[in-house]
Amino acid sequence: MNRENFIRWTQISIEPWQLYIAASPDGLCYIGSPHGSFEEAARCIQKVFPVHSLIRDEHTLQPFAEQIIQYAKGKLQQFTFPLDLKGTPFQLTVWKSLCCIPYGHSVSYSDIAEQIGKLSAVRAVGTAIGANPLLIAVPCHRVIGKNGALTGYRGGIEMKSKLLQLEQNVTIRHSAATAHK
Repeated sequence: MNRENFIRWTQISIEPWQLYIAASPDGLCYIGSPHGSFEEAARCIQKVFPVHSLIRDEHTLQPFAEQIIQYAKGKLQQFTFPLDLKGTPFQLTVWKSLCCIPYGHSVSYSDIAEQIGKLSAVRAVGTAIGANPLLIAVPCHRVIGKNGALTGYRGGIEMKSKLLQLEQNVTIRHSAATAHK
């Protein structure tokens, strides 16, 4: 089996979460839910990459892990690593739209539907968001209900709330620091 047929994975710790991450030769392809099992990660990865074998590789995943950890510490607002997203054309359109939501902001599902020109597809947008394989990196946590309520999230509502709070706190600190210059 050649090197191209491997998906490399590792587990990272971001207090209070343990997350599995994985990358193909083309980029990061998976960030799991907090405290998710390896079996869950393997199932999700092999559904998208069925002819690939999984291999643990902390070294190769280190640059990805470092950026995710820096984000969780409030020290990084934009990832620079490549993503390897696989999905339907509709899912890919939705996920690309999620990547355009600025750090520290949130939008509604209907905002995303409007942005992609599918006003009547709010539920389909929600389904595509729920299938996002890259929690945090493709920021589906920034999508909330039209009424401002926190809605479903593969990582759980607690994680979604903490990520939104982290981004708000960093944005507020940054704005305050800029105002004092």
